[in-house]
Amino acid sequence: MKSKAVLIVDAVVNLILGIALLLFSPGIVRFFGVPAAVHSFYPNILGAVFIGVTIGLILELFRERTGMGGIGLGGAVAINLCGGAALAAWLAGGRLSIPVHGRVFLWVLFVFLVVISTIELIAHIRGNISKKSS
Repeated sequence: MKSKAVLIVDAVVNLILGIALLLFSPGIVRFFGVPAAVHSFYPNILGAVFIGVTIGLILELFRERTGMGGIGLGGAVAINLCGGAALAAWLAGGRLSIPVHGRVFLWVLFVFLVVISTIELIAHIRGNISKKSS
């Protein structure tokens, strides 16, 4: 998969998470089965951060047209793995009192973060190899 396609997939996922967190409500919490927050302040701020990451990924996609860089594959990998590690720590620690479908959803999200990071690393390595052989 080309690095631009990987950045697009990552941007779409970050945008969806960002919008969900910006619209954070008890209904969304119940639907996904994730831990509730006492106040929506922190989920909303995190949602805005995810949207900022999305914009950074999109800027990177159009770097040549705009002359403005964004978050490259390395930054995307770092963000995904840091978020995934924190999520896995919470899930493995077992201190979350959430329904089974919430645990499944969060583990699937963790696996997705690891998979997309692996694909991004492979795309980055292939890109560097092809640049060196040119």
